[in-house]
Amino acid sequence: MAHSHESNTKRIWFVFGLLSVITIVEVILGIAKPEALYMNNFMYMNLLNWIFIILTIFKAYYIVWAFMHIEGERGSLKWSVVAPLVFLVLYLMFIILIEGDYIYEVFKGSHYKWLF
Repeated sequence: MAHSHESNTKRIWFVFGLLSVITIVEVILGIAKPEALYMNNFMYMNLLNWIFIILTIFKAYYIVWAFMHIEGERGSLKWSVVAPLVFLVLYLMFIILIEGDYIYEVFKGSHYKWLF
């Protein structure tokens, strides 16, 4: 039993370290805002925002993977939990990007004033 406890403790510290490093990278990028990432666009959004989205999705996935013990389950259960979440996140991002771009174009090229 002591061996199992040691491996769980190591696992928790590894996950803590990995998620901390990713969060520190996000904070440094948010403060520094490198011009190469901030001024270049890909699919209506700058590259820095894409990096934030990808890192955040990775952190969320890894939390589910490690702390909800999905890594030890069968493949079919993994996919039944992860696939709907991946689909919904991608769908939500698609809707937000399309609607946000439409609203921006409406207000940019018309006589309407920005109300927000």
